Amino acid sequence: MLAVMRTGGQQYKVKEGDFVSVEKLPYEVGANVEISDVLMLEDEGNVQLGTPNVAGAAVLASVVEQKKRRTVLIFKKSRRKNYRRKNGHRQPVTILKIEGIRH
Repeated sequence: MLAVMRTGGQQYKVKEGDFVSVEKLPYEVGANVEISDVLMLEDEGNVQLGTPNVAGAAVLASVVEQKKRRTVLIFKKSRRKNYRRKNGHRQPVTILKIEGIRH
């Protein structure tokens, strides 16, 4: 079974047993999460499209880890003005393990 879910303004194509890195969710490590924003389900060739969500469908997941992504460097420079600025940013993410898909 395959599902397309939406969280944090992005869509993810998931199936049972997958690990997904999503925008930070306010849950502790080991907590169970139910994401009911399911846009599409596919089961052995049968496709269900939501308008916008599939009624009664949910993705069940557990939180594996809370961490930060690798550093994204921001570098600003003006030619011939001796102006250089270097900054970095690490976006916090939540790693989810997909436990099942309910429909």
